[in-house]
Parts: sequence; C-alpha cells; structure tokens
Amino acid sequence: MTSSTNTDAPKTLDFKTGLQELIARGYQFLHPRDANGEVLEIVGIRVHHNVVDVVRLSAEDDVTAMRVPDGEEDILTPRRVLWQSTGAVGSVLAEVLALPEGRTPGSLIDPRSPGAKGCWVSGHRGRSKWLAASA
Repeated sequence: MTSSTNTDAPKTLDFKTGLQELIARGYQFLHPRDANGEVLEIVGIRVHHNVVDVVRLSAEDDVTAMRVPDGEEDILTPRRVLWQSTGAVGSVLAEVLALPEGRTPGSLIDPRSPGAKGCWVSGHRGRSKWLAASA
C-alpha cells in the first residue's frame, strides 16, 4: 500500500469544492442507511483504468479514501488496497484529487488497459452492489 506524496497538491480543500471536483471527475455517490433509514455515511465511487477509487465520508473529521484493484469483491472492505488516506475531509479530498489518473504510484496497473466494466444494482433498503460485467 502506498500513500500520496505529491507536494504540489493543495494541503486542504473545502467540503463543497471537494465534492464538486469529485462529481466533475465522474464519482457516483451512495448513501448507505441503517435499519431505521438514517444515512450512515456518504460513499463516492469511481471506476477507471482497472482501479476503483472510493471515498467514505462518515464525518468532517472521519474520511477514508482508497484506490483498490477492480477485481475486489467488496470495495468497501477490500482485501487489497493500492493507496489509502484517512483524516479530515479537506486534506483527504485534496489527496484524492491529486492522485494520478492513469495509475497508482508503485502499482503494476497498465494505464492502457481497458477500464473496469460493470454496473451498480439497487438493492434492499437503498443499498447497492457492484456487479462486474462478464464480457
């Protein structure tokens, strides 16, 4: 697992600007809920270049972002993580947005290979699951 070390990246980013940037880059958002229907966190997901970028916003000071290989069965609790950062929303979102588009530093992922294919399927009580395409 590697960590972001881009010194040119902004040190912090405000919540609204960070979310707007994630949306502009193609992140899609889920809102997992508890049994009573209360939102537990905001989860942003983007699939590209054979990786999946995940941003979990549980609170302003409790954000986790990671880049995982597209073959992970459960991207919310993956077995393999290529990059990860945790902390306050402003600094973590700045790190996510500073990640290179085509690859993760130190990874063996070929940026010329096709992106992951599949779709999100809605499930019970607003929950969704990623189904990888077979062709």
